[in-house]
Amino acid sequence: MDRFLSTMILDFFVALGLVLGGSLVGAFGALLTHNPPMTYMMRFADQLKIWALVAAIGGTMDPLKVIGDTMWSGIFGGEFSPAIKQFLLLVSAFLGCQVGYYLIKWIVEGRGL
Repeated sequence: MDRFLSTMILDFFVALGLVLGGSLVGAFGALLTHNPPMTYMMRFADQLKIWALVAAIGGTMDPLKVIGDTMWSGIFGGEFSPAIKQFLLLVSAFLGCQVGYYLIKWIVEGRGL
């Protein structure tokens, strides 16, 4: 269980880092090209969410294949554990993407807590 938990945490922070880093560096590029950096930062944060999710889960369709295979065999075999684990990894990466997006949104809007 320790390995699974550490994988969940890593997936969360990889997705978070991809959204935050890509948006901030992209905004710097927008600044260098005389474009509005805040507008581009929000646009990049929104567009990078799906790519951060894919990168965090490994960039392959294997997790989705595991979910599909084990759900079908799990109905008859009674084993749902691998499917649930893969689903939780996807949720963890998705949450990292969303947290990154909302942090960028918070920065761009300039509101306080």
